[in-house]
Amino acid sequence: MQRREFISLLGGVAAWPLAARAQQNDRVKRIGVLVAATTEHDPESEARVAAFRRGLEELGWVDGRNIRIDYRFAGGDADRIRTYVAELVKSAPDLIVANSSLVVAELKRNTGTIPIVFAIVTDPVNQGFVTNLARPGGNITGFTLIEFEIIGKWLGLLKEMAPRVNRAKLLFNPVTAPFFAVWMRDLGTLSGASIELEAAPVHDRAGIEATISMLAREPTAGLITAADVFTVANRSLIIGLAERYRLPAMYQFRQFAAEGGLMSYGPDTADIFRRAASYVDRILKGANPAELPVQQPTKFQLVLNLKTANALGLTVPPSLLAVADEVIE
Repeated sequence: MQRREFISLLGGVAAWPLAARAQQNDRVKRIGVLVAATTEHDPESEARVAAFRRGLEELGWVDGRNIRIDYRFAGGDADRIRTYVAELVKSAPDLIVANSSLVVAELKRNTGTIPIVFAIVTDPVNQGFVTNLARPGGNITGFTLIEFEIIGKWLGLLKEMAPRVNRAKLLFNPVTAPFFAVWMRDLGTLSGASIELEAAPVHDRAGIEATISMLAREPTAGLITAADVFTVANRSLIIGLAERYRLPAMYQFRQFAAEGGLMSYGPDTADIFRRAASYVDRILKGANPAELPVQQPTKFQLVLNLKTANALGLTVPPSLLAVADEVIE
């Protein structure tokens, strides 16, 4: 072998690991996104996905060019969530974006290595998803939805909209939203609560119907619906029953008010998905999810439905109209 050929061969061998690493770093990244409560063409799903895409594109990630996104929409079906989680984990993506506690819990059972960024999850510490908010400590981090204090805000807004209400039920599913059962034990710590609030745990559609019909027998009663996979999937039933029984009701997500509910107050869920893109970007660039602090929502929305208010015989006070982010005529 000639000396020049031997040197070229050595140079090629030395250069190969560097070239291989560069090629690996330049490959198209794969992420999975699992939305739990809504279907693919639900307006809320579309808003969240659009915001997530925008967030990624602002950071240089374009689906189909340098990243490939596999979306799954469970529509509130627990069996479908388990199936989709198994499929996503088996496909070994670079990262999974998880929407809802049910999805995160299932992912935690299935993988301890794939990085997981959750969006719209409440109380991740007590649910066992992270060690603490500042240093999650594992392969999971993300963006929370609400804190205990929001219950007082719901009560105050409902009272302002419907002054006659002095007692209300908080509707939730203890399986899909276990933290509410814990929070309800601490209601005495809420300052200035002007409405007596009781827990209304339900597990199925029959439970929703029984709870709302019984509550409607009280002339000064109101309803608060906490958003989780179960209540979002059954929102048409809840909104319809509140309308039938002329029951003043407060909801957590904008989509409830947009679909006929009286009013809603809670975090802007599309904005949470947009912000989740920043952690996707950082993790794909090498950041450790164990060291990325869990972040809380920064943007909240108050939405009023004037048509529903009129149907209930309620006059929306100017104070609410002045601070509303959206008024549906």
